[in-house]
Amino acid sequence: MRYWLLKSEPDDISIEDLAGAPQQALAWTGIRNYQARNFLRDAASVGDLAFFYHSSCADIGIAGIVEIVSTPYPDPTQFDPGSRYFDPKATAEQPRWVSVDIRFVQQGGFVPLATLKAHPELEGMPLLAKGSRLSVSPVERAQWEFIRALMAETP
Repeated sequence: MRYWLLKSEPDDISIEDLAGAPQQALAWTGIRNYQARNFLRDAASVGDLAFFYHSSCADIGIAGIVEIVSTPYPDPTQFDPGSRYFDPKATAEQPRWVSVDIRFVQQGGFVPLATLKAHPELEGMPLLAKGSRLSVSPVERAQWEFIRALMAETP
C-alpha cells in the first residue's frame, strides 16, 4: 500500500462532498499536470490511502482521508468541450489525462498548512517544497503516521 496527498479545491470537490456519499465512489477528475498524472497512472493502486487536501480556499490544509477505489481510466472531462478541463489534443484513442475514483474514509482532525510547515519531521514532503503545486504527491509512511497523529490531536 502507498500513501498519497490529493489536492482539491473545495468548490470542485470537498471532503464534505465525499462524506455525503460514504458508500459511493466519486470520480476525481481535472488533473492537468504530467507528473501528477504519472503518479496516478503508474503508481497509485486500488486500496491506497490519501490525505484529502483543500487548496485555494480560506482554510487550506488536510481535511480528511480518502481511499483510491479504482484503477486509472481516461478522465472524461478532457473530451468535454464544455468543461474547463477540456483538452483539444486528447482523443479517445490517445487520452492524455487520467482519473481515479475515490471513496470517503474519514473527516475531521483538520491540519492547516501552517501546522504542517511547523514540523521538521515533514520537511521532505513534496507539498511543502517551495513552488510545489502538484495535485497528487506521494507521502512516505513515516510522514503519513506523523500527520495521522496530528489529526488525532485536532478536534
